[in-house]
Amino acid sequence: MGEATVKLKTIELDGNSLTRQDIQRIVDGEATVSISGNSWKRVRESRKRIEKKLTEGATIYGVNTGFGKLSDVKIEDEDIELLQLNLLRADAVGVGQPLSKEIVRAMMILRTNALAKGFSGICEDTLQLLVELINNKIHPVVPSQGSVGASGDLAPLAHIALVLIGEGKAEYEGEIITGREALAKVGLQPVRLKAKEGLALINGTQAMTGIGVITLNEAERIGYAADMAACLTMEALQGIISAFDPELLAVRPHKELEFVASRMRGWLEGSKRVTKQGEVRMQDAYSIRCIPQVHGASWQTFSYVEERLLTEMNATTDNPIVLENGEVISGGHFHGQPIALAMDFLKVSVSEWANISERRTERLVNPALSGLSPFLATDPGLECGLMVLQYVAASIVSENKVLAHPASVDSIPTSGNQEDHVSMGTTAARQVHQIVHNAARVIAIELIAASQAIYLEKIEDQLAPGTRAYLEKVREICPPLTADKAISEETEALAKFLLQSNDLL
Repeated sequence: MGEATVKLKTIELDGNSLTRQDIQRIVDGEATVSISGNSWKRVRESRKRIEKKLTEGATIYGVNTGFGKLSDVKIEDEDIELLQLNLLRADAVGVGQPLSKEIVRAMMILRTNALAKGFSGICEDTLQLLVELINNKIHPVVPSQGSVGASGDLAPLAHIALVLIGEGKAEYEGEIITGREALAKVGLQPVRLKAKEGLALINGTQAMTGIGVITLNEAERIGYAADMAACLTMEALQGIISAFDPELLAVRPHKELEFVASRMRGWLEGSKRVTKQGEVRMQDAYSIRCIPQVHGASWQTFSYVEERLLTEMNATTDNPIVLENGEVISGGHFHGQPIALAMDFLKVSVSEWANISERRTERLVNPALSGLSPFLATDPGLECGLMVLQYVAASIVSENKVLAHPASVDSIPTSGNQEDHVSMGTTAARQVHQIVHNAARVIAIELIAASQAIYLEKIEDQLAPGTRAYLEKVREICPPLTADKAISEETEALAKFLLQSNDLL
């Protein structure tokens, strides 16, 4: 007998209630998507308003005019459909390495949700084909570079839209083929775009938001991993738990400080290795004593970014907007500034998780600070131990400092100075994605160092049940060193585990 078919959950898109957790489930193939009945009604009504305006002879930006600096050029009725086709072809000029399948899927989900709000004038068959791409796991090949983050993420979204008309490239079941071939593989036909549809498909912030959502989900896992790594370091170094006292933290009532401290107190419950003030030393260094303040401040940023992304996930971000009163008005909802600033803020906060983690690694490997075997080597001098692994962490945190420079302050004019201020939000999102992956490596290095210290000191039986259980997971990927060996692959594997694992959430 064959294996039973697993029935996937269907997440209904209505333009208003999508969450980052929904997106992750769809991206991971754990759910399919559909459009709500009320949204289909709104989509049909929006389309009728566009067609009514055209029948009345109205001039509408991007429908029967050129684009950007060419917005005053009138387009003849017989060329309206060709205008939309030309737009996609002209804008699909991105360069660089392709975005991951996960990010492309997030972009398609977000664009579908935005169009489902019913303010874009899209046709039903075009929107349904976008749904089919998601559900059939057809992934347009989208180059990562080329968006300035205003006028929408034009280049990235155009590469997705090309597949809808049977052009461009797509990945299907591991093979890169033409858009037309990908559609044919699952029995689908390309659409023929009508007035405004090309613009409706590409004028939005879904590249920066898609990268942002996937990255925020990874950052959440990394933030928890940073807290756990700090716990194991505290046990290795007999850290002072008194600094995490709830009454102490209450006098500075930033709630995220107590969130971090409470979580760590829970994980350290039952530990025989943590100490109280004055038992071993009066105070710990800042990288241990100030964990609630530093980690907590990064969690404050996390909450702000989550709020901004949640709003943007359920927003209409194209131009012009087809209002319910029948007016079609040009505005600036495509401008990525709200997400650009949020991504820049997240860059800084995740960099700080890595910065303080590297300092804790230094305290573990430096014998003048730890009292442990120099560089956690089993035979110091003959062996270097983790000396150079700390170099790696130092290199990465310094790289993050460059990437954390705000992209949003670097506007540059486009389209003949018609589009004279842009957000660079997609650049910021790409940078924070790299920073999160870099931070995962730095925190993995701290976990390796703490694990090695615990191994050398033979104190496993003194750990808290919570930290000991997690240490076992770490050691499945990167066992303690009994002699010098290259552990690049193990370090990378542990970082990947931290990015993907929901064990601590």
